[in-house]
Amino acid sequence: MYLTKHILFALFCAVLCIAQDANARVNKDSLRYVDASQFEIRGKVYRDAKPMYSRIPEFLKDSVREPLWKLGQNSAGIAIRFRTNSRSIGAEWKSQFKNAMPHMTPTGIRGLDLYCMHNGEWRFVRSGQPSLENDSTRTLLIENKTEGYREYMLYLSLYDGVENLKIGIDSMAEIGMPQIDSPRKEKPIVFYGSSIMQGGCATRPGMASSNIIGRRLDRATYNFGFSGNAFIDYEIAHMMAKVDASVYVLDYVPNASPEMITEKTEKFVKILRDAHPDVPLIFIEDPDFTFYLFSQEAVDEITNKNKAINEAFKQLKKKGVKDIYLIDGSTLLKDNGESTVDGIHFTDLGFEQYVKAVMPVIKKVIK
Repeated sequence: MYLTKHILFALFCAVLCIAQDANARVNKDSLRYVDASQFEIRGKVYRDAKPMYSRIPEFLKDSVREPLWKLGQNSAGIAIRFRTNSRSIGAEWKSQFKNAMPHMTPTGIRGLDLYCMHNGEWRFVRSGQPSLENDSTRTLLIENKTEGYREYMLYLSLYDGVENLKIGIDSMAEIGMPQIDSPRKEKPIVFYGSSIMQGGCATRPGMASSNIIGRRLDRATYNFGFSGNAFIDYEIAHMMAKVDASVYVLDYVPNASPEMITEKTEKFVKILRDAHPDVPLIFIEDPDFTFYLFSQEAVDEITNKNKAINEAFKQLKKKGVKDIYLIDGSTLLKDNGESTVDGIHFTDLGFEQYVKAVMPVIKKVIK
């Protein structure tokens, strides 16, 4: 009799677990999915250009280097703003390339991040973790939340392209454009740089530096980070100039050679300043990366690059270019060596330290 009771109890627990799993699947798959492109898209220069969630549109494909075009299809910095009273929220999307890297999480590479406005601040809710088997994913981001309308921001993938993005809501719920002006509709912040600026190697999209700064300053941001390809391309400057920015943050030294910095900085700046004569420019030196302690060759390389950006900065000053600022690379990371995943690319801790160094300068100069 005692054994029978235990068997029955075990069976009951098993049935309960199966029922709970079934409910989870029903919640995800029973949602009503709506096209995300009908809501507010942040971080995209050309709002209606195709592909919908790319940073470089199709009509500029032949105007940029091929690596830039492909990286421009990564949706780093792009976010969807919406409002809904749904108690459950899901997401369905297709990853364009199904990218994978050994030193960065799948959630950071091709996942999504949901944030909710709470007491006037953006608070993280949950990540949309991509399928490892397929290029398409359907996942539940929140369930059984308290009733009422809330404002949301959904960050898109950092190192992959997003296609066919849909937001899932309860069958009887409503969803629409945001009603709270956040990020505020003041002039945005435009970032240009390397893989670190693109978001490598944040664990999830919301932890990229441009996204962190956007939330904390309540400003829209544009992410022109191109992994391994921040070569001071003039075509990118022309795209950036399309944005009536409050400040341009230029962090291309990690990729550019000293010769590129010397030869191309002045013209890059001229393109931006011809369009926006009074917008501040913030230049950033290369950080003191961890592995430089153990490589004289690397020390020489970074020293030469930083000398080049300092000299370019001085030349701009001599020619009367005003409202330009230069951030010392030694301030970007703490010297305990625990801020990167591979000696170069930042962990979330590294991004927090980077933001702590850069954001006060941005706050000081934004107009």
